[in-house]
Amino acid sequence: MLARSAIASRAAASTLNVAGQTRNMATLKEIQNRLKSVTNISKITASMKMIASTKTTRAQRAMTVARNYGKVSDDFVKQAEVKPVEGAKELLITVSSDKGLCGGIHSWLSRTTRRYLSEHGDTPVVILGDKAKVQVQRAYPDNIRYSFNQIGSTIPTYDETSAIASVILNDKSIEFDNAKLIYNKFVSAIAFETDSIEFYPISQIVEAPNFKAYEYQEDILENLNEFLFANNLYWALVEGHAAEMAAKRSAMENATKNAGDMINRLTLQYNRGRQAVITNELIDIITGASAL
Repeated sequence: MLARSAIASRAAASTLNVAGQTRNMATLKEIQNRLKSVTNISKITASMKMIASTKTTRAQRAMTVARNYGKVSDDFVKQAEVKPVEGAKELLITVSSDKGLCGGIHSWLSRTTRRYLSEHGDTPVVILGDKAKVQVQRAYPDNIRYSFNQIGSTIPTYDETSAIASVILNDKSIEFDNAKLIYNKFVSAIAFETDSIEFYPISQIVEAPNFKAYEYQEDILENLNEFLFANNLYWALVEGHAAEMAAKRSAMENATKNAGDMINRLTLQYNRGRQAVITNELIDIITGASAL
């Protein structure tokens, strides 16, 4: 009877060892699959970082040109000494894009837009890009008058901004005395800040003290109005695109680093589990050999 009990105990111990090894092997297989997935993700984010670095360099060159366009409009308004009218009707234009995977750069724009609308609830809004539209539309769907997409995949062109400016200015249902463009200002390769550009229509510019000193033809005022508006839009779009590419590069760099840290942890966990399985197998072999 004692022999029968010993045989049963040995069989139970053997069954527990086999079950433990099976669980360890299953865990190791899961870790190995996860390690493979994280490694593939790391390769993808590293490639996206290289692409974003190249696009950031191109966007910075385009931004330098766009700032010159914006500087023309800005200097013109300053030299004419255009002043905002008290109680003026404003049009809010949020300059975003359609692309993601660039950190919280679009969230800052949406947050600034919602904060402004909470203080000026009846302000009409024009949104460039689907990312900001989705976030603003949840809280203020009735304020959105126009939204433009297919923006941000490449460097914005002046023709695109001129077309957008024509659509906004030719819509007589949108009445405004001045427009505020909210965009992301490029500070450095790792930093940006949300800023705004003021646009004053030609009706206010002609009333400016310094502008009255010059002679001009009435038929060119409408073209000048659209030109100044398109300049400001082009400036905001291109600079926002440069900030977005820089943010995307930083986001992909951080993602690659995080994936590398996860790979190191999973590799260490896999090696420890594998070593435990080998140790258990050696114990079984030694135990079986000593029992003979």
